[in-house]
Amino acid sequence: MAFKNLLAYKKGFDLSMKIQELSKSFPKEETYSLTDQIRRSSRSVCANIAEAYRKRRYERHFISKLTDSDSENSETQVWLQFAHACEYINKEVFTSLTNESLEVGKLINYMINNPGKFGVHTE
Repeated sequence: MAFKNLLAYKKGFDLSMKIQELSKSFPKEETYSLTDQIRRSSRSVCANIAEAYRKRRYERHFISKLTDSDSENSETQVWLQFAHACEYINKEVFTSLTNESLEVGKLINYMINNPGKFGVHTE
């Protein structure tokens, strides 16, 4: 299996692309703050899942990279909260994207708690 086939990766990628499209409407003064930050953190979720999958030979490396992914996912939720508080996104969009992020987090944590199911050589 390739990392692109992992459900956490697929859902994380879809969320990141929604955020990319949505953030195009953020004010120009947010370009180097909120816009960059939310794009970076949402993309980093997937990048860290990919890195974790490639490091699955070593359980601790696998879990470490997934923990980084989970952290980036939490950061994305914070940026979504700021976008909502600044009225760049409405309550429905905020709730929908936050729920998607929570689902990604659950999938990442499943991988962390069950590394053997992902080809990790557990010690």
